[in-house]
Parts: sequence; structure tokens; C-alpha cells
Amino acid sequence: MSDIPIPGPVKSHHHIGQAIGLRGLRGEVQRVDGVNAKIAVFLTNLVGSMWCAYVFAVIALIGLPPALRPGGEGIIAWIAQTFLQLVLLSVIMVGQNVQSTASDLRAQHTYDGTVTILDRLDIHSEGGLKDLADRIDQLEALVKQLGK
Repeated sequence: MSDIPIPGPVKSHHHIGQAIGLRGLRGEVQRVDGVNAKIAVFLTNLVGSMWCAYVFAVIALIGLPPALRPGGEGIIAWIAQTFLQLVLLSVIMVGQNVQSTASDLRAQHTYDGTVTILDRLDIHSEGGLKDLADRIDQLEALVKQLGK
């Protein structure tokens, strides 16, 4: 057995900070080409942050008193048309970012684990699978001898 550690499962709580913050926004914008792409990446990262969700919640709460007044839109319409649309937009984007980051890291760990296993099998040299195939051939020959 080798002393090379195999990474454990990925937990998303370690990666939430990198998925929900505005840090790294400049780097994300600089990676894309074109003005429209830069604007799109900037706005997507800005709206997909928890800070934006907090701002949208405050804006929605400011609109609550007029909605509750007689002749206003009412609480059901305010919840459906204002609060849910404003706040959940950002929260859903944050959730998708967290899930995407965790998924990327799980895929990387799977790849690293596969590389480690293949290295341990040593399929590119005279060891590993060749040794197993030779041992199976020896066992088959032994079974044939015993069967005679």
C-alpha cells in the first residue's frame, strides 16, 4: 500500500465564502474579452452576491408600507411581485455559485483520485496490471494441472 493520501469528500461550506463574495470581481472581469462580456460578468457577479440580496431586501421592505395601505397592491402581490423577485434572484444565484464551486472541486478530487489509482496500478510499466495478468495465468496453469 502506498503512502499517497486519497482526498476525502468535498464539503461546500468551505467554499461558500469564495462563491458569495465580491472578492475577485476584477479578476473575473479581466478574464473575458469585449466590453459587453465585461459588463455581463460584472453585473452577474454583483447581482449574484449576498450583499446585493440584502440591498434588494431593504428596497423591498421600503415598498411594504405603500402596499399595505388601502388601495395598495396588498400583501400577497407585494410578496409575489416585489420581495420574491428581488431577493430570491440574488439568493438563487448565490446558491448556484456555491453548488458550482463544490461540484468543480468534487470533479477535481475525482480526477486526482483516478490519477492516484492509475499511478498505483502502474499500467505504463512492467508492474501493476502485467503482474496481475501473469499471476492469473499461473493460477490457470495450476488449475489445469490439478484437473488432470
